[in-house]
Amino acid sequence: MKVLFDRTARRAALAGAVLMLAAAPAAFAQTPAPAAPPVIPVATPRTQTVSDTLEIVGNAEAVNQVKLVARVPGYLEQIHFEDGALVKKGDLLFTIQQDQYKAQLQQAQAQLQAATVARDHAKLEVGRYTALLKQRATSQVEVDHWVFEQQTAEANIDGAQAQVALAQLNLSYTQVLAPFDGQMGKHLIDAGNMVGASAQTAVLAQITQLDPIYVVANISSQQALQIRTNLDQRRLSLEELHKIPIEAALSDETGFPHKGTLEFVAPQIDATTGTLYVRGLIPNANRALLPGVFVKVRLPMGKVVQSALLVPQQALQEDQGGRFLLVVNASNVIEKRYVQLGQTVGSLQEITSGIDRNDRIVVGELWRASAGLTVTPKLTQIAQ
Repeated sequence: MKVLFDRTARRAALAGAVLMLAAAPAAFAQTPAPAAPPVIPVATPRTQTVSDTLEIVGNAEAVNQVKLVARVPGYLEQIHFEDGALVKKGDLLFTIQQDQYKAQLQQAQAQLQAATVARDHAKLEVGRYTALLKQRATSQVEVDHWVFEQQTAEANIDGAQAQVALAQLNLSYTQVLAPFDGQMGKHLIDAGNMVGASAQTAVLAQITQLDPIYVVANISSQQALQIRTNLDQRRLSLEELHKIPIEAALSDETGFPHKGTLEFVAPQIDATTGTLYVRGLIPNANRALLPGVFVKVRLPMGKVVQSALLVPQQALQEDQGGRFLLVVNASNVIEKRYVQLGQTVGSLQEITSGIDRNDRIVVGELWRASAGLTVTPKLTQIAQ
């Protein structure tokens, strides 16, 4: 019985082993192949010349802001604009009663005509009596009299012409025109009121030029001295000054979208504040900058970096150790590199240390990339 039991056990064990060997190929066939490394976009740092900059807070100021007044007395007849309207240089804004000034112009023109007739008559008499004098038919006294009359008439013509010009000027003052392209404020005097009659003439309205616009700021004396040091203590000429770029941004704007040039730098530091006044001129066609608004201002410090390394700002990450970039090494393995930052250039960030120009920086798919991961790098270009 025992022998029979042992044989049965051996047969069962042998059958189990056969079944295991038969199932093994199927099990090996179901094991998945290792996944391919993820494709990660990389780029080498962009190399270009950049200038060290200074960022300060300033204000926008109107280039021109004029209070419009009546230059001749009279009743205000018409207002030709809507409050807040944009106007062009030469547009008619106000009309003052013109009847009186038209009459004065006609009177001056009549006086000029009379003086011209008197001059022509005197000139004719001079010629006539000069001929009679040669024939000894008149005296020298008569000739001298008509010469005097001619010269007096010519002087009267000059005076009459001046009166005509003055009358035309006064008539032109009855139309108040826009002195430049700008935006009107609200009108301050209604039609029908007497204007221009007092020594302290009331303001009719105010017009403000918004394009271009000034951006003004004050830099500290230490910053001013640093700029001069970067320039080797050299003072810039006015032509050189007007070529220096200046950038501005509102508090809710990213980067510095408003670009212009430096227009004026005060010749001395204000002793009361210890600051130096600077002013830039910026195009403002869309009127995004309004006089009085606070702006961030960026100025060059005069120091130029010839071969700065720039990477996209989106490639930068941060942890407790500081700001870092992910770099793909020669073995296509991602490394973490802590870096030092320079200035911002548009959407790019200057890197002063931590990478070199041949490093492959991870610039996309950052959510998939991590230090120690083997990847398939896809080389791309950093946009300007």
